[in-house]
Amino acid sequence: MQPARLRQIMENARAQRVLCVGDVMLDRFVYGVVSRISPEAPVPVLRQTRAVSMPGGAANVARNLASLGLLPVIIGAVGTDEAGIELNELLEHSPGISARLVPLKGRPTTLKTRLVAGGQQLLRLDAEESGAPDAASERVIISAIEETLPSVAAVLVSDYAKGLVTDAVMTAIVNAAAVYDIPVIVDPKGRDFARYGAVDILKPNAGELGLAVGLPTETTGQIEDALATARRTLPAKAVVVTRAAQGMSYISTSGAHGHVTGKAREVFDVSGAGDTSLAALAAAVVAGASLDEAVNVAIIASGIAVGKSGTATVSAPEMVDSLELPHWSHKAGTLSVDAMVGQIERWREGGLRIGFTNGVFDILHPGHVRVLEESRSRCDRLVVGLNSDASVKRLKGSERPVNSEQARAQVLCGLSAVDGVVIFEEDTPLDLVAALLPDVLIKGGDYTRETIVGADLVEARGGEVVIIPLVPGQSTTSIIARSRSGA
Repeated sequence: MQPARLRQIMENARAQRVLCVGDVMLDRFVYGVVSRISPEAPVPVLRQTRAVSMPGGAANVARNLASLGLLPVIIGAVGTDEAGIELNELLEHSPGISARLVPLKGRPTTLKTRLVAGGQQLLRLDAEESGAPDAASERVIISAIEETLPSVAAVLVSDYAKGLVTDAVMTAIVNAAAVYDIPVIVDPKGRDFARYGAVDILKPNAGELGLAVGLPTETTGQIEDALATARRTLPAKAVVVTRAAQGMSYISTSGAHGHVTGKAREVFDVSGAGDTSLAALAAAVVAGASLDEAVNVAIIASGIAVGKSGTATVSAPEMVDSLELPHWSHKAGTLSVDAMVGQIERWREGGLRIGFTNGVFDILHPGHVRVLEESRSRCDRLVVGLNSDASVKRLKGSERPVNSEQARAQVLCGLSAVDGVVIFEEDTPLDLVAALLPDVLIKGGDYTRETIVGADLVEARGGEVVIIPLVPGQSTTSIIARSRSGA
């Protein structure tokens, strides 16, 4: 797909209202560092450094739609528990998203907790209860759908097999959508795809399609046979199947069919990638794109999502940029730790060597510039760890920093030597080094190999530790002292 056409499609989709119906959940990511094995059992000990929660399941589809510039309305159900309260609050504070979450008494909110170290998931813990909502709650859900549907451009159904997408809910959606001529796109579960009715697009993955039609789906030929069977036996107007690294394949009742592959990418985290592709597919559909174009848009979006950490979203500018430039060539700017981990993986996919240095960088002076430029000369991409304002106060005193962390990060990002900045809250960058795992760790000449935090981690994986001589007479502390004395 040409960048100009993708840009046009995404612009046509902007501000379109889309209804999302399905199983919502709370995704929680607990990040930490593993440095030893438990003495109690042969399992790693994760020392937690931070935790992040975000909307998941059908709510993540809504997040992706909002990130792409659309206006999603999410209808789902939650328990009357802390996770449900947290999910409601997260959605309330998500720009562009309207939420109508029905409380279910006696049922927990689906909560998925992932333990992550060094950019890799160690364990996922699910707290959930599946089953259809009670009759009264189902009526409330259907009423909300029927009230909302006339004002939207499309309906997305995200079925995670937790129970919300009942036959009655699907019947209400299909019947109302037919009256208003609104397309319905379903991410299905289970073996009975016929129960979703005459929807416009079914979007299973290859394994799900194989179970539904009773055929193998490992090769392209087998996928073609399975899609042909689905076309003959299912009421859906089109079936789009996701095939992981093999891309996506599709067939419609009009006879259109094909296979679309994306750029080869190193997969960092597949959490929510299916939600991203569903949202992008829908965005293209409401923009008036053909089925082939819509599948291409979904491939582009999901390819970016798998390179990110956590339940990630993708923006329209990111998608256009991915076509105009190699996806590993961009400067990253200021990113969170998990987002920078994903960016580093994409850079490494392009064969690039990653460097890391850190500091306060309160008032930038020639000594800083020297270290940064020398650091950049030792690598292909340089990431700078920047002490947060709170961290600086603990290290330098209550009158520091002179410049805020946002201002310091912006200045650093403006330097040609710096490709990305991560602000960290700890007093040392040990956890950050453990998460990023750079190929080369660089510090100024007032350090020795023994005093450089994280040196052992870098060298243990074959990396290099470099010490760069300082520029004599350059010190932020002395600059501030001279300024205050009037010198």
